[in-house]
Parts: sequence; structure tokens; C-alpha cells
Amino acid sequence: MRQRKTENAHDSGRQQQKVSRRGFLAGLGAGTAGAVTLHPTGALAGILTPEAAGLATAPDRFGRIFNLPAFADLQASSLRTALMEMGKAGGILDARDPLGVGPVRLIAEPNLSPNNIDNPAHTAGTTFMGQFLDHDMTFDETSPLGRPVDPAASPNTRTPGFDLDSVYGRGPVGSPQLYNPSDMAKFRVESGGLFEDLPRMSNRTAVIADPRNDENLIISGLHAAFLLFHNRVVDHLRSQGQTGNVFNAAQQLVRWHYQWIILHEFLPLFIGQTEVNTILQGGRRFYRPAAGQQFIPVEFQGAAYRFGHSMVRPSYRANLAGDPGGNPATGAPAFFGMIFDPAGQGQTDPVDLRGAARARRRFIGWQTFFDFGGNFTTDVRPNKRIDTKISTPLMNLPLQTIPTQDPPVSLPQRNLLRHITWSMPSGQAIAQAMGIQPLWAESFPELQQFGHGLPSSTPLWYYILKEAEVRAGGARLTGVGAKIVGEVFIGILQLDPTSYLATNPSWRPTLPRRSGSVGDFRMVDLLTFARVDPNSRGQ
Repeated sequence: MRQRKTENAHDSGRQQQKVSRRGFLAGLGAGTAGAVTLHPTGALAGILTPEAAGLATAPDRFGRIFNLPAFADLQASSLRTALMEMGKAGGILDARDPLGVGPVRLIAEPNLSPNNIDNPAHTAGTTFMGQFLDHDMTFDETSPLGRPVDPAASPNTRTPGFDLDSVYGRGPVGSPQLYNPSDMAKFRVESGGLFEDLPRMSNRTAVIADPRNDENLIISGLHAAFLLFHNRVVDHLRSQGQTGNVFNAAQQLVRWHYQWIILHEFLPLFIGQTEVNTILQGGRRFYRPAAGQQFIPVEFQGAAYRFGHSMVRPSYRANLAGDPGGNPATGAPAFFGMIFDPAGQGQTDPVDLRGAARARRRFIGWQTFFDFGGNFTTDVRPNKRIDTKISTPLMNLPLQTIPTQDPPVSLPQRNLLRHITWSMPSGQAIAQAMGIQPLWAESFPELQQFGHGLPSSTPLWYYILKEAEVRAGGARLTGVGAKIVGEVFIGILQLDPTSYLATNPSWRPTLPRRSGSVGDFRMVDLLTFARVDPNSRGQ
């Protein structure tokens, strides 16, 4: 009876918040769709925040898109308990992977983990490129977990754009420790394994602009690949007789090729090409800050863009040649490991794929993570579907991967507590504001046990995972998730005065490709140009 009353109360509140589709579309108007600085009118007037609608805001602070009530009563002492229960190890979000079978079998025999389904539309590298992009545009070091705070009071210590400040830092003058002292136009790159590694101090701490890019072996390998990519671009420009400041010229070329890959390869994988085209052609309807005042919304940072956590596999094959005799189950010299394993804590050469370590086998064989033309079932590996199941190793994160180094160690618990931190609206409320048909309580029967009306007023992160699962088969985001991620990605590219999309939207890539003519550029082209692809390694 108590549950029924709670649901009825939330249904009533839901109706009060509801915006009719006719009124919503009338408020948008055909001309408003492409505008980025107009003040909201009609139905949008009470829904978009001033910063989202084009008034002045601080790019170095977080903000909101939607002026909507929080998903639940944040003062209820039992809410935190409910969210912790929802995201706990062994709970409804845990994929319950059979970790005891080992990392090799979890890859070779996906049926062993029936709750954690492979995504045939993505390769395993998509997950980590998504993480790399996140670290390039957002870093929240101060807001408390599970305690409400004004986003405007929380600094974003990354620039809100795809400018690779997570790699370049403040440049050779402001961050000289990142650069080669004998050639300051280039980055420092070290070894210590069979192949490249990040530069490190004696305690193995990486010398990089964003410490999160050493959280796991794959992201550190990706960061190293970008260091080498820049260095190869410097060589390329010098070979063409580049005069003047070669660092600045290389930096722009690297950034623009990177931005091209984001817009033409990864964003379509995340949200679908149709949604990308809709936003580019029809304009951004909800994320509309003024040019040069782009910011990171908490609906994106705290929920929508955390969809990538669902794509993480429990284990990976890091490379094909780094661990001779290390895997008797396969008889191959490949290095397999769980993404995180408690047994790796304190080990010099951890058994898992955590970062902050250096050993001969700790490098990435990229043919596992991106498609260089190999067999998708034996060479290239997929990531996991976007759904409400999270790989079991993420239920017990190493403390070194948490910037504040404090519990909880369950990644889903941390994500859910962010909804209290940011007073996040429910997925249903945002769907209504966007004119998208919401998923209602019948889609969330598993949430009834937690109370607080969560089936009909669902935490945004969980809602977006369910939305992708139900409406897109877990292959990509759709609906609310696709709209938030797509508009923020495209918005920060359009609003950054140094991006190619803002400066020269007709620009096309100019660097040599792996195959085919110039004019396009993909992730395999970047890795090939950086000489970290399988052919250049002889793997």
C-alpha cells in the first residue's frame, strides 16, 4: 500500500511537470532550432537554464541545461541508502560475470556471462576512446559525492572543448615537464616495456597533464599514442619545409584531425549517424550557450556521458606478443587480464590492466581494440552493449583509480550518488521537456524495491542505460541520452573558436591515410601514422 501511494504521488507530480507535445513544438518553432544564442520562448522559457539558453556563463564551471526538479526528495535520509543498495556489488546493476573462469575464457566464451552481452556494432577501443574524450573536456575534483552542491560553484579543471589540453597541458612554456628537453616541439615518450610508455617518475607516477589517463593500461596506451602522433606530425611538417613555430602548426593539425575523428567516427557510434545529421542540419535545441561560453552540463557529466561504463568488458587481451608463456590456457604469448583485479594491488607488474605500472608486457596491441582489417571474432574484440548491466570488476575499483581515493569503490554507486550531488532531474522529466516519449514505471519493475518512486522518476544515468537497452538493443544511445550527448559534443565543437568546425567547416583532413586518398581520417589512420599499429610493431 505504501508503495502504491508513493507511485501515485509521483504520477501526480509527473502530470504537473508534463509539457504537451503540441505546446512544446510550438514553443520551439522552426527558426529557433538552429539558433544558439536566442533566449528561450514559449514552453522552453521555464525549462532551459539561462546558461543553456545563451546568457553569459563561466566556461570553467559546470552548469545545467534543464531547470527541472530533482528526481527525488534529496532530504530523505533513506535516499542515499536506496541508491547505494541499487548500485552495490551483487545488486541489480552487477552483470555477475564469472570472474573465476579467468580473463581468457571471459573473452573467448562470451556465453559464460549471459548478463553481459557483446556489442557487435563497436570494437573494444570505442570504450577507451570515449574515456579519453571525457578526460579532454571535463574533470570534477571538488564536488562531494551524495551532497547537493551548486554546479556553478564547482570548477571544471579541463577546458570544455576537444582541444587536447589533457595531452598538451599548458604547452612547452607552461608545462615543460611534458616535453622533450632536446626538442621542445615534441613530447617526452619513454619505454620500459617492449614498446612505448608514458614518461614516469621513479615511483611510476606518469608525467602527463591529466593523471586519469594512467588509470588503466589501455587509456595510458592511448595517451602515449597521441604523444607519438603529435611527434610524427612535427616530423611530417619539417619534412615539408615548415617554417615558423612548428609546435603550433603541429598542434592545430593534430587537434583538427582528432576533432574530425570525433565527429565522423565516434559520435555516430555513440548516438547513430541519423541523430548526428539531425543536430547538424536542424540545430541544437537544448544546449545553446553563447559562442566562447560553452560549458559542461551536469546532465552530461554526471549521467548521460557515463553510458560508457556499461561498455567496459570484464577482461581484455592487451596484446598478442607481450607475455611469452604467460597464458598456458591458450599457449600464446598474449597478455590477457581483468580490467581490474584485487589481486593486482601492490604488484610491480600487476596481474590486471590497471595503470601506474611499467613492465615489458604492459603495452597495447591495437588490433584487438580497433579494426585494421582483421577477423572480428579472433583479432578485433567487441565491447559490451549499453544496458543496465555493468561488468563485475567495476563493482570493486582500485582506490588509485578514484581521484579522491575514498569509497565507495562501486562505480555504479558513485554514479548514482552524483544524482544527489547535482540535484539531477529524472530521465522521465527530461524526456518530457525534450518532447520524447518517456519510459514509464512498467519499464523499471526492478526499481520498485528501492522506493522513492524510482520506477516513474528514475535517476538519469540508469534511465539512459535502460533507454538504450529497450529502444536500441544496446547498440547505441537513443532518445534522451543521444540528444544530450550529441548536442554537447557538436555544441562544444561549434562554439570553440579554435575548432575546425568553427574556423573552417569545409576543411578536410590532410594527413596520409592507412589506405585510400586523403580527405578522411579515422582512428586506425591515427594509430598507423603514429606507428603504433600492428604492422609497424611486427605483431
